[in-house]
Amino acid sequence: MNRRGVLRLLAASALSACAPRDRRTVLTVQRIFGDCRAHVPKFGAPTENPTGECEIITGLLDRFEQENPDIHLVVNTVAWPGYDQLSAQISADDAPDLVTMHMAVIPDYKAHHLLMPLAAGLKGIGITPDQFTPVARRAVSMDGDIYGLPFDTWTQLFHINMNLFRQAGLVAGDGTPILPRGPEELLAQARQFRDRTGKPYFVQSMVNEKAAYARNLYTYLLAEHEVIFPDPHHIRLDTPRAREIVGLFKRIYDENLTTRDQEYAAATSAFVNGAGGVYIVGTWMIGAFDTEASTPGRPLYNGYRVMPYPQLFGAEPSAFVDGHAWVMPVRKRTPAQMAAAYRLLKFLAVNEMQWTRSGHLTSMQAVASDPAYRNQPHRQDLVAITSYGKGLPIDVQRQFAIQDMLSDELAAAITGIKPVDRALKDAENRINDMLTNLS
Repeated sequence: MNRRGVLRLLAASALSACAPRDRRTVLTVQRIFGDCRAHVPKFGAPTENPTGECEIITGLLDRFEQENPDIHLVVNTVAWPGYDQLSAQISADDAPDLVTMHMAVIPDYKAHHLLMPLAAGLKGIGITPDQFTPVARRAVSMDGDIYGLPFDTWTQLFHINMNLFRQAGLVAGDGTPILPRGPEELLAQARQFRDRTGKPYFVQSMVNEKAAYARNLYTYLLAEHEVIFPDPHHIRLDTPRAREIVGLFKRIYDENLTTRDQEYAAATSAFVNGAGGVYIVGTWMIGAFDTEASTPGRPLYNGYRVMPYPQLFGAEPSAFVDGHAWVMPVRKRTPAQMAAAYRLLKFLAVNEMQWTRSGHLTSMQAVASDPAYRNQPHRQDLVAITSYGKGLPIDVQRQFAIQDMLSDELAAAITGIKPVDRALKDAENRINDMLTNLS
């Protein structure tokens, strides 16, 4: 390096030494829900889709940083679901401080001692398990401790085009949709809908997003109080009730009472454009569909309703549920970082009602009973799910992998690639082989 280069380097070093040091506590937060910064200005309101998951969480994290100037948030937005990246970060001893995690995934990380227990720290900021809804409390409680701050409960629902339901004669005098009370009644109503509207009763994503198959089966097995997992390492699927449930959805497919061969984006577009009566999809779409319902000229205009699954099997309402929680991966943190992490958890708990504007159900008892929450669109119809919804047993690992295997086999059965009984046996064998060989 010549003399001039050395002088430039020394000058740069001197300027760096004179620059004010950032003394804020750095907290790394890792989340899913997409990247929408292009239309959510820093510390500003979203310019579009104000009830979207991405828009709400982006705004909340911005607001926390604005209200806590001594904390600098580093926000990592990862592609859904984010667990490959998280596992790599943990392996490299570079885990984030807080991570959004599906409650069904918590057992995988907890079993390998990769998550911090939170009960004591949450109690220190005034949050105790009795404040959670029954559904959320069961999902994060393990071995006498809490392994995540619940952020919501989600489930699949019947999203209904009421304009088409009126055309089909499936709306009661009080304006509510007429939903079936058993398998044969479902088939009869679906045929009536098709005959009067010329469109299929169901809109379903059947290509790249097959999870609905497994969730449908779980919901109606739980309604019958079937034991799906006799123990954490074995699933039981080859049963008369499971064959009956899968057989019903096969009849729906065989009779062309549903859309076919659509992937997730196509199915969502089909529903908002009036291609069918009931879209089986989750809570996260409520905000988007409400926007459609308030837009003049759109097929859902003044014609959208969302309801829990009808009681086709069993004597009690049932819903297979999951949810998002904030977890704290195991890593070394300074006292200041721990304090900052719990301050953010407190903020997220206090502001959970803002998050539920996306359509997700609350995981906090106080919010569930708050008139401001219940007066949000559709919440009166859905809030009971936070009490009666059920997930899989909390000691069952690899629940996402189980869902994928089961959905693949159910898709093969419903579309006629395999007989129903063989598909259920194959799913049972594949899943049990995985569960009995967990490392």
